[in-house]
Amino acid sequence: MRITSAATALPRHYYPQNILIEAFRRHWGNRLDRFNVLERLHAATGVDGRYLAFPIERYPFATWGEANNCWIEAALELGEQAICHAMHRAGVSAADIGAFFFVSITGVASPSLEGRLINRMHLNPRMKRIPIFGLGCVAGAAGIARAADYVKAFPAEAALLLSVELCSLTVQQDDLSVANLISTGLFGDGAAAVIVSGADLDGPAGPRIVATRSIFYPETESVMGWDISEKGFRIVLSREVPDVILSNLGRDVDQFLADQGLERADIGNWVIHTGGPKVLEATEAALGLAPGALDVSWSCLRKTGNLSSASVLFVLEETLKNRPAAGTWGLLAAMGPGFCSELVLLHW
Repeated sequence: MRITSAATALPRHYYPQNILIEAFRRHWGNRLDRFNVLERLHAATGVDGRYLAFPIERYPFATWGEANNCWIEAALELGEQAICHAMHRAGVSAADIGAFFFVSITGVASPSLEGRLINRMHLNPRMKRIPIFGLGCVAGAAGIARAADYVKAFPAEAALLLSVELCSLTVQQDDLSVANLISTGLFGDGAAAVIVSGADLDGPAGPRIVATRSIFYPETESVMGWDISEKGFRIVLSREVPDVILSNLGRDVDQFLADQGLERADIGNWVIHTGGPKVLEATEAALGLAPGALDVSWSCLRKTGNLSSASVLFVLEETLKNRPAAGTWGLLAAMGPGFCSELVLLHW
């Protein structure tokens, strides 16, 4: 099992952080008593700017239904772009793909997006469809793990993973909570596709998937997620996120690696979800990482913000562009609602 390609797609509309802050200033006006709080929270995200699915003049949308219809429209366009690039880089045809995993937490559709894309792109009508909703930031890593499970059972096939997250369409225009203020400065829009190939399928060399692990932390439902109402998705983002990482990630990584006869010092490459500065700092501390170990993650955060499930796949694409030396052990990891973590051991 190996990752043979990763490709990303971003909307055409990019805005520096100061332009976005001014848009919120105009929107909230006197309803936000201390605007300097918003400016401080946005500055602390470490994000230079973000891509939006639509021009800034289109926001906010009148209803959740309108925003969700826009999610479908933009997700299909970005998803098709990411898939085309990923398939080209992997050298696979539509007939090679036996399963299509689709992950997102920023919109809903039935038929789900992978079904619509099979029609739109004339993909294999016999491929297995696996839409996954609700995993949030962890879904990119979880999708790779589930795709690996599939090609382990069907080694002559490839599995396609697509993540599309359009976080701008979920912003609650009347929510002045600290969690929503942080999210308006942190989350962006983007898509990513990954091809995972079975052992019997020819194609370009890529990191081998050696093992995966899922870990669920009981009684942590309130740490991260959505409250869903007639207005759409309302962010749940607790201060406890870094504490959960500090309390669990180091132990879980050590146990996972030990089961493979490895230890942390053997890992020469880290592909980590760009959750935000506090998440990356907690990850560095929990794993005792040397300075620079997460430079790619920090760079992706600065350029695009947190793209929820797509974030770790953006880091993966950058890592594939500048591959570690042959024989390097790597770990791909993300955490998300549940609260939970997904670990994928790679051998380059």
